[in-house]
Amino acid sequence: MQTDGSNPPTLTIKQIVHRIIALHSRGTQITLLAACPNSDAVLEAAVKVAAANNMPMLFAATLNQVDRDGGYTGWTPRAFVARMTELAEKHHCDSPLYPCLDHGGPWLRDAHTRDRLSLEETMEEVKKTLMACLEAGYALLHVDPTVDRTLLPGQPPEIDVVVERTVELIAHAEVHRERLGLPPVSYEVGTEEVHGGLVDFDNFDRFLSGLEARLEAEGLAHVWPCFIVGKVGTDLHTSTFDPESARRLYNRVVYLGSLIKGHYTDWVDNPADYPATGMGGANVGPEFTATELAALHELCDREGQLVELNPGLPASGFRAALETAVVDSGRWRKWLLADEKGRDFDDLSPARREWLVATGARYVWTDPRVLAAREQLCQNLRSELPDPHGFVVDRVAENIQTYVDAFNLKDSLPLLAGQ
Repeated sequence: MQTDGSNPPTLTIKQIVHRIIALHSRGTQITLLAACPNSDAVLEAAVKVAAANNMPMLFAATLNQVDRDGGYTGWTPRAFVARMTELAEKHHCDSPLYPCLDHGGPWLRDAHTRDRLSLEETMEEVKKTLMACLEAGYALLHVDPTVDRTLLPGQPPEIDVVVERTVELIAHAEVHRERLGLPPVSYEVGTEEVHGGLVDFDNFDRFLSGLEARLEAEGLAHVWPCFIVGKVGTDLHTSTFDPESARRLYNRVVYLGSLIKGHYTDWVDNPADYPATGMGGANVGPEFTATELAALHELCDREGQLVELNPGLPASGFRAALETAVVDSGRWRKWLLADEKGRDFDDLSPARREWLVATGARYVWTDPRVLAAREQLCQNLRSELPDPHGFVVDRVAENIQTYVDAFNLKDSLPLLAGQ
């Protein structure tokens, strides 16, 4: 898949998935890791880990994170790929890096819901983003039209509707890709969310059968998705992976040349079970934000000690700046529990406020107040810690490495390349 930099990946993700299927049948078990690039530090850490482990690395960027107007990271698709390439050069990374779109579908960008876009408007926005992703060199597009804000809250769209919208978006992407002469792109479909109606196995089966028939009818059987997202036990508040469900889903999709992709893999209790059950890939995002934040809190503690010894040193006020930015963003309301709806931030318990700040930190890393406080924090510490930013990146890299080890990815590139 082509990128703006040197050493572009020579294998598509679909080809790698087919290789994983073949290896699994012979007893070699590998799961691909998709890091969600919710900050520059996480992106750099993942590139650094890929370079150190001779492995492919996927980057699953949501519409909220990366979009045509910059998203909350400030990256457009093209800027995101350019930054990934720049970091690959910095860390001498020759491993293939795959920029991917995560949850590309109507109303899956918060702003689309906030602005009450109609179905036609949000579909048009998604189609424009699909084109921008293709032009930037994305390797995989997750097509996910499983949210429908025109329905009553909690009511999922009919499976046939999900199939039709999935095919509509894939067809749009393929027409654009072929018109511009761009190389093949891999696809991911489905969702782990309850609102998508694909959690029930019968619905999952209906979705696949319907999708297979509709793609065939549209002459698009050749772009059959390599990843199907499945509910495998984990969600925002659950960290136990269910091997039995994963095996059942694997057996349903493997003969189609696909593998199951797990979302909400953050803090999973049993990551080594992923490759053992044939899971093709797993997304991790909020956990890396929490690790980044924990490293910054550790730097704040060090700074506090320095300020006590040097009263003239201007304290960064990083913790306060971060909390203020999260609260002002309003995004913390997205994660409120049912009995918390309508309450002010200050009315919540300390534990919940802490959780909401940690969860919402990724939305405001690029807030000017947070950037200024972070820079001051690093400047204050450089006398005793030459590279505070590198300290944070390395902490995130250590976290990412735990998944690399559990997923059997270290030195996996020769195997996956068929060498």
